[in-house]
Amino acid sequence: MKWLQLTLELVIGFILLFAVVKIAGKKLISQMSPFTFIAAIVLGELLGNALYDDHIHLWYIIYSITLWGGMLLLVEYASQKWLSFRLWSEGKPTVLIRNGAIDYEALKKSRLTLNQLQSLLRKHETFSIREVAFCFLEADGEISVLKQADHQKTTREDFHLPPHPVYVPVTLVRDGQLLRDELMELGKNEQWLTAELRKQGVSSWQEVLIAEWLEGKGLFVQTYRPSEGKMPKQQGLKEES
Repeated sequence: MKWLQLTLELVIGFILLFAVVKIAGKKLISQMSPFTFIAAIVLGELLGNALYDDHIHLWYIIYSITLWGGMLLLVEYASQKWLSFRLWSEGKPTVLIRNGAIDYEALKKSRLTLNQLQSLLRKHETFSIREVAFCFLEADGEISVLKQADHQKTTREDFHLPPHPVYVPVTLVRDGQLLRDELMELGKNEQWLTAELRKQGVSSWQEVLIAEWLEGKGLFVQTYRPSEGKMPKQQGLKEES
C-alpha cells in the first residue's frame, strides 16, 4: 500500500512540477534572478519533503505545489505587466566600470571585490581593466562588457584608423513607459523625445515597445506593431560642424 501511495505521489508531483516549469517558461532556468532561484528551490523542496512524510497526504502535495506555482506565475505576470514592479522585483543593472574607470562605490554596494571583478572579466576574454569602456552587473549576477574601441574584436587599430569615443546605448522608453531618469541623465527633456518620435511617425511613447538612443547613431524606435516586413526605424544624426 505504501509503495502504491509513493508511486501515486511521485507521478502527481512530477506532472505538477512539469506543468509549472512549462507554463513559467524558459526564463525560470536560463535567466534566473535571485528570487526565481530561491522560488525554484522551495518548489522542489515542497515535493521532496512531502514524499517522505507519512503525515502529509496527496492532496496537501497538490495544494502546496499548485499554490506556490501559482504565486510564482503571478510574480512573473506582474513583472511583464508593470514596469515599476519589474524594477522592484528584478532590479536594474549596476554600472561597475564607466568610461574606463571603476565605480568603487557601485562595486561595494554590489558586494564585489576587485579580484571577483577581474575573474568575471576574464570569463569574457578580458584580461585587463584598461580594455573595458563599460561593465554592467546584470540582475542575474552575470556581467556585460563593452570594450574600448581599440580592443574590440575587429579593431580600428588593425586598419590604422584613429580611435574614436565609445558610447553606451541608453534606453529611453520601455514597454510604453518613459524612463525619466535615463532621459535626464542624457540631458534631454520630454519635448525633445516627442519631437524625435514624431520624426519617425510615432505620436506618443505609449505606442513604443523600446526606444534606444546611441550617440552618433541617433534614436532607434520599435513600436508594439512594427510594419510587416520592415525593419524598425533608426534616426541618424548629422555631423556637427
